[in-house]
Amino acid sequence: MSTGSGATEAAASGFQEPPRTPGGVALCGACRGAGSCRLGVERERLDEDGVAWFDLSCPPDQEGGPNVAHGGWTAAVLDDCLGHLPLLHRVLSVTAELTVSFVKPVPVGHPLRVRAWVERREGSRWYIEGEMLLLPTRAVLARASGIWVTRDQGHFARHERWLAEQDEAQ
Repeated sequence: MSTGSGATEAAASGFQEPPRTPGGVALCGACRGAGSCRLGVERERLDEDGVAWFDLSCPPDQEGGPNVAHGGWTAAVLDDCLGHLPLLHRVLSVTAELTVSFVKPVPVGHPLRVRAWVERREGSRWYIEGEMLLLPTRAVLARASGIWVTRDQGHFARHERWLAEQDEAQ
């Protein structure tokens, strides 16, 4: 997929580039204040083939078992990284579905890499797959697939209005 289509979608949706770390990591709302990714993602990039690459390590505070990442951390990282693929194409999206396969325990504090690619697109739906690798051996630790749906910049404002209506209804 070319980045040109992403630029067209970005212009149509009023896309606003998120704040990024020096390693290029787009920061979510919770991470902006800290200026770094709470999940441990240190670098992200999109290669010429449209594959996204993320360098990271599991922070010690995300340990589940002894020296092993919590499964929730692994799932959150894969959700975040796969969801950044449309963002790297300048397209805002939200997760509609995510499936994670835990292949091997993820060690805490070791260098990891996530790679993510678009399997296909259908209208506003991005079908994305990815895997988490242990470096330097590149052993597969986890795999994920899911669906991300494009949204315009007004998506979160509409959610806030809806939530306020729900609060008033109580």
